[in-house]
Amino acid sequence: MFNALARRGALRRWLSAASLSVLVLAVGAAAPAVALTPTPGGPSSSFNKPGDLLIADQFNNRVIEVNAEHQIVWQFGLGPSDFSARSIIGTNDAQRVGPLTLMAGTGTPPNTVPGCPQGCADNRVILVNPAGHIVWQYGTFGVTGSGPDQLNTPVQSTWLPDQHVLITDQANERIIEVDLAKHIVWQYGMTGTTGIGFDQLNNPNSAELLANGHILISDENNNRVIEVNRQHQIVWQYPAVPDPSLLSGAAFASRLLNGDTLITDSNNSRAIEVTPAGKVVWSYTTNLQPGSNPAPLPTRAVRLASGNTLISDQFNNRVIEVSPAGTIVRQEGLLNVSGYSPTTTTAGLFAPYDAKVVGDYTGLTPPFGFRH
Repeated sequence: MFNALARRGALRRWLSAASLSVLVLAVGAAAPAVALTPTPGGPSSSFNKPGDLLIADQFNNRVIEVNAEHQIVWQFGLGPSDFSARSIIGTNDAQRVGPLTLMAGTGTPPNTVPGCPQGCADNRVILVNPAGHIVWQYGTFGVTGSGPDQLNTPVQSTWLPDQHVLITDQANERIIEVDLAKHIVWQYGMTGTTGIGFDQLNNPNSAELLANGHILISDENNNRVIEVNRQHQIVWQYPAVPDPSLLSGAAFASRLLNGDTLITDSNNSRAIEVTPAGKVVWSYTTNLQPGSNPAPLPTRAVRLASGNTLISDQFNNRVIEVSPAGTIVRQEGLLNVSGYSPTTTTAGLFAPYDAKVVGDYTGLTPPFGFRH
Protein backbone atom coordinates (compact mmCIF):
# COMPACT_ATOMS: atom_id res chain seq x y z
CA MET A 1 0.00 0.00 0.00
CA PHE A 2 1.41 3.38 -1.03
CA ASN A 3 -0.05 5.31 1.87
CA ALA A 4 1.36 8.80 1.32
CA LEU A 5 -0.07 9.26 -2.13
CA ALA A 6 -3.22 7.30 -1.38
CA ARG A 7 -4.03 9.79 1.38
CA ARG A 8 -3.90 12.53 -1.21
CA GLY A 9 -6.41 10.55 -3.23
CA ALA A 10 -4.20 10.71 -6.29
CA LEU A 11 -2.86 7.21 -6.81
CA ARG A 12 -4.02 5.35 -9.89
CA ARG A 13 -2.49 1.93 -9.51
CA TRP A 14 -3.15 0.68 -12.99
CA LEU A 15 -3.24 3.68 -15.29
CA SER A 16 -3.38 2.56 -18.93
CA ALA A 17 -1.02 3.95 -21.52
CA ALA A 18 -4.01 5.14 -23.57
CA SER A 19 -5.51 7.16 -20.73
CA LEU A 20 -2.09 8.63 -19.96
CA SER A 21 -1.77 9.88 -23.54
CA VAL A 22 -5.21 11.48 -23.44
CA LEU A 23 -4.46 13.13 -20.10
CA VAL A 24 -1.13 14.58 -21.16
CA LEU A 25 -2.44 15.83 -24.48
CA ALA A 26 -5.26 17.58 -22.63
CA VAL A 27 -2.76 19.29 -20.33
CA GLY A 28 -0.69 20.29 -23.34
CA ALA A 29 -3.75 21.92 -24.89
CA ALA A 30 -4.40 23.93 -21.73
CA ALA A 31 -0.76 24.92 -21.27
CA PRO A 32 0.95 25.29 -24.68
CA ALA A 33 3.89 22.96 -25.24
CA VAL A 34 6.55 23.01 -27.91
CA ALA A 35 5.58 20.93 -30.93
CA LEU A 36 8.45 19.35 -32.85
CA THR A 37 8.71 17.56 -36.14
CA PRO A 38 9.43 13.84 -35.88
CA THR A 39 13.10 13.07 -35.37
CA PRO A 40 15.17 10.68 -37.47
CA GLY A 41 14.72 7.14 -36.29
CA GLY A 42 10.98 7.42 -35.63
CA PRO A 43 9.02 4.56 -34.05
CA SER A 44 9.55 1.22 -35.73
CA SER A 45 7.51 -1.95 -35.41
CA SER A 46 9.70 -2.94 -32.46
CA PHE A 47 9.29 0.37 -30.60
CA ASN A 48 8.73 0.09 -26.83
CA LYS A 49 9.57 -3.60 -26.79
CA PRO A 50 10.21 -5.05 -23.33
CA GLY A 51 13.90 -5.83 -23.01
CA ASP A 52 15.09 -3.02 -25.27
CA LEU A 53 17.41 -0.43 -23.73
CA LEU A 54 16.48 3.23 -23.39
CA ILE A 55 19.71 5.25 -23.28
CA ALA A 56 20.33 8.93 -22.54
CA ASP A 57 23.23 9.45 -24.96
CA GLN A 58 24.38 12.64 -23.28
CA PHE A 59 26.69 14.50 -25.64
CA ASN A 60 25.07 13.08 -28.74
CA ASN A 61 22.07 15.17 -27.65
CA ARG A 62 19.58 12.36 -27.92
CA VAL A 63 17.65 9.55 -26.29
CA ILE A 64 17.64 6.22 -28.11
CA GLU A 65 15.91 2.87 -27.83
CA VAL A 66 18.21 -0.02 -28.73
CA ASN A 67 17.31 -3.66 -29.39
CA ALA A 68 19.33 -6.77 -28.61
CA GLU A 69 21.09 -6.52 -32.00
CA HIS A 70 22.45 -3.04 -31.11
CA GLN A 71 20.06 -1.45 -33.63
CA ILE A 72 18.51 1.91 -32.81
CA VAL A 73 14.75 1.46 -33.23
CA TRP A 74 13.78 4.94 -31.97
CA GLN A 75 15.59 8.22 -31.48
CA PHE A 76 14.72 11.67 -30.16
CA GLY A 77 17.33 14.32 -30.99
CA LEU A 78 19.24 15.24 -34.11
CA GLY A 79 22.74 14.33 -33.02
CA PRO A 80 25.92 15.86 -31.62
CA SER A 81 25.97 18.87 -33.97
CA ASP A 82 22.47 20.06 -33.17
CA PHE A 83 21.96 22.38 -30.20
CA SER A 84 18.42 23.52 -30.96
CA ALA A 85 15.16 22.78 -29.13
CA ARG A 86 14.61 20.00 -31.66
CA SER A 87 17.13 17.92 -29.71
CA ILE A 88 17.58 17.24 -26.01
CA ILE A 89 20.87 18.94 -25.10
CA GLY A 90 23.22 17.06 -22.82
CA THR A 91 20.49 14.68 -21.74
CA ASN A 92 21.14 12.98 -18.41
CA ASP A 93 18.00 10.92 -17.85
CA ALA A 94 15.21 9.13 -19.68
CA GLN A 95 12.41 6.76 -18.79
CA ARG A 96 9.53 5.23 -20.69
CA VAL A 97 6.04 6.17 -19.46
CA GLY A 98 3.68 3.92 -21.38
CA PRO A 99 4.32 4.86 -25.04
CA LEU A 100 5.73 8.24 -24.02
CA THR A 101 9.30 9.11 -23.05
CA LEU A 102 10.24 11.42 -20.18
CA MET A 103 13.68 12.99 -20.44
CA ALA A 104 15.78 15.67 -18.75
CA GLY A 105 17.76 18.14 -20.84
CA THR A 106 20.67 19.18 -18.65
CA GLY A 107 22.68 21.11 -21.25
CA THR A 108 26.40 20.95 -21.95
CA PRO A 109 29.01 22.75 -19.81
CA PRO A 110 31.63 25.04 -21.39
CA ASN A 111 34.69 23.41 -22.96
CA THR A 112 33.03 20.00 -23.14
CA VAL A 113 32.02 19.46 -26.77
CA PRO A 114 33.51 21.17 -29.86
CA GLY A 115 30.15 22.31 -31.24
CA CYS A 116 29.36 24.40 -28.17
CA PRO A 117 32.59 25.71 -26.64
CA GLN A 118 30.82 28.26 -24.42
CA GLY A 119 28.31 25.71 -23.18
CA CYS A 120 24.68 25.28 -24.28
CA ALA A 121 21.73 25.36 -21.93
CA ASP A 122 18.61 23.24 -22.27
CA ASN A 123 16.94 23.26 -18.83
CA ARG A 124 13.81 21.31 -19.74
CA VAL A 125 12.06 18.17 -18.63
CA ILE A 126 9.97 16.97 -21.54
CA LEU A 127 7.51 14.19 -22.28
CA VAL A 128 7.44 13.17 -25.94
CA ASN A 129 5.23 10.85 -27.94
CA PRO A 130 6.55 8.13 -30.27
CA ALA A 131 6.53 10.55 -33.23
CA GLY A 132 8.84 12.92 -31.37
CA HIS A 133 6.31 15.62 -30.46
CA ILE A 134 6.53 17.19 -27.02
CA VAL A 135 3.21 16.76 -25.21
CA TRP A 136 4.30 18.23 -21.85
CA GLN A 137 7.29 20.17 -20.61
CA TYR A 138 8.57 21.90 -17.51
CA GLY A 139 11.27 24.50 -17.97
CA THR A 140 12.00 26.80 -20.90
CA PHE A 141 14.58 25.89 -23.52
CA GLY A 142 17.80 27.87 -23.09
CA VAL A 143 16.52 29.75 -20.04
CA THR A 144 18.35 29.27 -16.74
CA GLY A 145 16.44 30.24 -13.60
CA SER A 146 14.53 29.23 -10.51
CA GLY A 147 11.24 31.04 -11.06
CA PRO A 148 7.94 29.57 -12.29
CA ASP A 149 8.53 27.03 -15.06
CA GLN A 150 12.30 27.48 -14.84
CA LEU A 151 15.13 25.05 -14.09
CA ASN A 152 18.90 25.12 -13.77
CA THR A 153 20.60 21.89 -14.85
CA PRO A 154 17.84 19.31 -14.37
CA VAL A 155 19.70 16.01 -14.19
CA GLN A 156 16.87 13.58 -13.52
CA SER A 157 13.09 13.33 -13.79
CA THR A 158 10.87 10.60 -12.38
CA TRP A 159 7.23 10.09 -13.35
CA LEU A 160 5.20 9.38 -10.22
CA PRO A 161 2.13 7.16 -9.91
CA ASP A 162 -0.09 10.18 -9.16
CA GLN A 163 0.97 11.79 -12.47
CA HIS A 164 3.33 14.26 -10.86
CA VAL A 165 6.97 14.56 -11.91
CA LEU A 166 9.89 14.54 -9.48
CA ILE A 167 12.73 16.71 -10.85
CA THR A 168 16.30 16.88 -9.60
CA ASP A 169 17.06 20.56 -10.28
CA GLN A 170 20.76 20.26 -9.61
CA ALA A 171 22.20 23.78 -9.82
CA ASN A 172 19.18 25.15 -7.95
CA GLU A 173 20.13 22.73 -5.14
CA ARG A 174 16.65 21.24 -4.87
CA ILE A 175 14.32 18.37 -5.60
CA ILE A 176 10.91 19.56 -6.76
CA GLU A 177 7.68 17.69 -7.33
CA VAL A 178 5.51 19.35 -9.96
CA ASP A 179 2.03 18.55 -11.19
CA LEU A 180 1.00 18.58 -14.83
CA ALA A 181 -0.27 22.15 -14.42
CA LYS A 182 3.34 23.08 -13.59
CA HIS A 183 2.79 23.87 -9.92
CA ILE A 184 5.50 22.92 -7.42
CA VAL A 185 3.66 20.85 -4.81
CA TRP A 186 6.66 19.74 -2.73
CA GLN A 187 10.33 20.64 -2.48
CA TYR A 188 13.41 19.42 -0.66
CA GLY A 189 16.42 21.71 -0.54
CA MET A 190 16.62 25.48 -0.28
CA THR A 191 16.60 27.05 -3.73
CA GLY A 192 20.07 28.33 -4.58
CA THR A 193 21.54 27.43 -1.18
CA THR A 194 24.30 24.84 -0.88
CA GLY A 195 24.75 23.06 2.44
CA ILE A 196 24.55 19.89 4.48
CA GLY A 197 22.22 21.12 7.21
CA PHE A 198 18.47 20.70 7.59
CA ASP A 199 16.68 20.78 4.22
CA GLN A 200 19.93 21.43 2.34
CA LEU A 201 21.68 19.71 -0.57
CA ASN A 202 24.91 20.08 -2.48
CA ASN A 203 24.61 19.32 -6.20
CA PRO A 204 21.88 16.64 -5.98
CA ASN A 205 22.00 14.15 -8.83
CA SER A 206 18.90 11.96 -8.49
CA ALA A 207 15.68 11.42 -6.56
CA GLU A 208 13.47 8.33 -6.47
CA LEU A 209 10.10 7.91 -4.80
CA LEU A 210 10.00 4.93 -2.44
CA ALA A 211 7.01 2.71 -1.72
CA ASN A 212 6.78 4.16 1.80
CA GLY A 213 6.30 7.66 0.39
CA HIS A 214 9.82 8.83 1.23
CA ILE A 215 12.27 10.26 -1.28
CA LEU A 216 15.71 8.71 -1.85
CA ILE A 217 18.21 11.40 -2.89
CA SER A 218 21.75 11.18 -4.21
CA ASP A 219 23.32 14.24 -2.61
CA GLU A 220 26.33 14.13 -4.90
CA ASN A 221 28.78 16.70 -3.58
CA ASN A 222 27.88 15.98 0.03
CA ASN A 223 29.04 12.40 -0.69
CA ARG A 224 25.94 10.80 0.75
CA VAL A 225 22.62 9.19 -0.08
CA ILE A 226 19.70 10.26 2.09
CA GLU A 227 16.16 9.03 2.54
CA VAL A 228 13.87 11.88 3.58
CA ASN A 229 10.24 11.98 4.57
CA ARG A 230 7.71 14.61 3.49
CA GLN A 231 8.53 16.65 6.60
CA HIS A 232 12.13 17.07 5.39
CA GLN A 233 13.56 14.77 8.04
CA ILE A 234 16.40 12.41 7.15
CA VAL A 235 15.35 8.91 8.18
CA TRP A 236 18.28 6.99 6.64
CA GLN A 237 21.68 7.94 5.31
CA TYR A 238 24.71 6.26 3.75
CA PRO A 239 27.35 6.61 4.92
CA ALA A 240 26.27 7.61 8.41
CA VAL A 241 29.00 10.25 8.34
CA PRO A 242 30.13 11.44 4.87
CA ASP A 243 33.48 9.85 4.02
CA PRO A 244 34.89 10.01 0.43
CA SER A 245 36.64 6.68 0.95
CA LEU A 246 33.20 5.10 1.40
CA LEU A 247 31.22 7.19 -1.08
CA SER A 248 32.44 10.00 -3.32
CA GLY A 249 30.21 11.67 -5.87
CA ALA A 250 26.90 9.95 -5.16
CA ALA A 251 25.44 9.90 -8.67
CA PHE A 252 22.36 7.66 -8.30
CA ALA A 253 20.59 5.52 -5.73
CA SER A 254 17.65 3.14 -5.84
CA ARG A 255 16.02 0.96 -3.21
CA LEU A 256 15.95 -2.75 -4.02
CA LEU A 257 13.16 -5.15 -3.13
CA ASN A 258 15.36 -6.81 -0.49
CA GLY A 259 15.69 -3.47 1.32
CA ASP A 260 19.26 -2.83 0.20
CA THR A 261 20.24 0.33 -1.66
CA LEU A 262 22.10 0.31 -4.98
CA ILE A 263 24.36 3.34 -5.30
CA THR A 264 26.55 4.71 -8.08
CA ASP A 265 29.78 5.75 -6.34
CA SER A 266 30.93 7.82 -9.30
CA ASN A 267 34.26 9.29 -8.19
CA ASN A 268 35.33 5.84 -7.00
CA SER A 269 34.38 4.36 -10.41
CA ARG A 270 32.04 1.76 -9.01
CA ALA A 271 28.52 0.67 -8.17
CA ILE A 272 27.82 -0.68 -4.69
CA GLU A 273 24.92 -2.38 -2.93
CA VAL A 274 24.61 -1.59 0.76
CA THR A 275 22.35 -3.04 3.44
CA PRO A 276 20.17 -0.86 5.69
CA ALA A 277 22.97 -1.12 8.26
CA GLY A 278 25.47 0.27 5.72
CA LYS A 279 27.38 -2.93 4.91
CA VAL A 280 28.60 -3.23 1.30
CA VAL A 281 27.44 -6.62 0.00
CA TRP A 282 28.14 -6.19 -3.73
CA SER A 283 30.28 -3.92 -5.86
CA TYR A 284 31.48 -3.56 -9.42
CA THR A 285 34.35 -1.30 -10.51
CA THR A 286 34.23 -0.01 -14.08
CA ASN A 287 37.83 1.13 -14.71
CA LEU A 288 39.74 -2.14 -14.35
CA GLN A 289 39.42 -3.37 -17.93
CA PRO A 290 42.48 -2.77 -20.18
CA GLY A 291 41.91 0.37 -22.25
CA SER A 292 39.49 1.89 -19.76
CA ASN A 293 39.37 5.56 -18.96
CA PRO A 294 41.09 5.75 -15.55
CA ALA A 295 38.25 7.93 -14.22
CA PRO A 296 35.10 7.01 -16.18
CA LEU A 297 32.72 8.52 -13.59
CA PRO A 298 29.86 6.02 -13.96
CA THR A 299 26.52 7.71 -13.42
CA ARG A 300 23.73 5.11 -13.19
CA ALA A 301 23.53 1.59 -11.84
CA VAL A 302 20.11 -0.05 -12.16
CA ARG A 303 19.31 -3.55 -10.86
CA LEU A 304 17.32 -5.61 -13.34
CA ALA A 305 14.69 -8.28 -12.79
CA SER A 306 17.23 -10.86 -13.94
CA GLY A 307 19.52 -9.94 -11.04
CA ASN A 308 22.02 -8.32 -13.38
CA THR A 309 22.99 -4.66 -13.05
CA LEU A 310 22.89 -2.12 -15.88
CA ILE A 311 25.62 0.51 -15.54
CA SER A 312 25.99 3.76 -17.49
CA ASP A 313 29.79 3.93 -17.63
CA GLN A 314 29.81 7.58 -18.66
CA PHE A 315 33.33 8.48 -19.82
CA ASN A 316 34.04 4.95 -20.95
CA ASN A 317 31.33 5.83 -23.51
CA ARG A 318 29.44 2.62 -22.94
CA VAL A 319 26.51 0.98 -21.20
CA ILE A 320 27.24 -2.43 -19.69
CA GLU A 321 25.10 -5.13 -18.14
CA VAL A 322 26.99 -7.15 -15.56
CA SER A 323 26.05 -10.37 -13.78
CA PRO A 324 26.12 -10.74 -9.97
CA ALA A 325 29.54 -12.37 -10.44
CA GLY A 326 30.80 -9.29 -12.30
CA THR A 327 30.82 -10.68 -15.86
CA ILE A 328 29.85 -8.27 -18.65
CA VAL A 329 26.98 -9.94 -20.52
CA ARG A 330 26.01 -7.01 -22.75
CA GLN A 331 27.67 -3.83 -23.93
CA GLU A 332 26.40 -0.88 -25.96
CA GLY A 333 29.03 1.50 -27.30
CA LEU A 334 32.80 1.16 -27.51
CA LEU A 335 35.13 1.09 -24.53
CA ASN A 336 36.55 4.59 -24.00
CA VAL A 337 35.80 5.61 -27.61
CA SER A 338 33.06 8.10 -28.46
CA GLY A 339 31.01 7.83 -31.63
CA TYR A 340 27.68 8.47 -33.28
CA SER A 341 25.35 6.71 -35.69
CA PRO A 342 21.60 7.13 -36.18
CA THR A 343 21.18 3.39 -36.72
CA THR A 344 23.48 1.41 -34.40
CA THR A 345 25.39 1.66 -31.15
CA THR A 346 28.27 -0.35 -32.61
CA ALA A 347 29.57 2.99 -33.95
CA GLY A 348 29.71 4.29 -30.40
CA LEU A 349 28.00 6.48 -27.83
CA PHE A 350 29.12 9.77 -26.31
CA ALA A 351 29.17 9.83 -22.50
CA PRO A 352 25.91 7.92 -21.91
CA TYR A 353 24.49 9.09 -18.61
CA ASP A 354 21.51 6.82 -18.06
CA ALA A 355 20.16 3.51 -19.30
CA LYS A 356 17.10 1.51 -18.39
CA VAL A 357 15.44 -1.63 -19.71
CA VAL A 358 12.04 -1.00 -21.25
CA GLY A 359 9.35 -2.49 -19.02
CA ASP A 360 11.70 -3.26 -16.11
CA TYR A 361 11.23 -1.03 -13.04
CA THR A 362 12.98 -3.32 -10.57
CA GLY A 363 14.19 -1.06 -7.78
CA LEU A 364 12.95 2.06 -9.59
CA THR A 365 9.84 4.18 -9.16
CA PRO A 366 7.31 2.58 -11.56
CA PRO A 367 5.14 5.19 -13.31
CA PHE A 368 1.86 3.30 -12.95
CA GLY A 369 1.88 2.01 -9.38
CA PHE A 370 3.92 -0.19 -7.10
CA ARG A 371 4.10 -3.80 -8.16
CA HIS A 372 5.62 -6.00 -5.49
